[in-house]
Amino acid sequence: MARIEIDLPDELRDDLRKVADALGFHLLSEAALIAIADWTARRKAELDDRDPSQRYFVNEALDELIAKQIKK
Repeated sequence: MARIEIDLPDELRDDLRKVADALGFHLLSEAALIAIADWTARRKAELDDRDPSQRYFVNEALDELIAKQIKK
């Protein structure tokens, strides 16, 4: 596991605290980890949409099905 240290502007920290409280997280770091994961997933999806050949599929059968559809 990697360790990351970030400095948040007060306004962003306060907003993150509100979200953490609303979701029942006791630690601000838990909410920050979820926020980073969500942001990363959204940006990854945007990149995948730009270049479909770069998509990663967990299911190989799905890869084969998509390849067959492209050939048609």
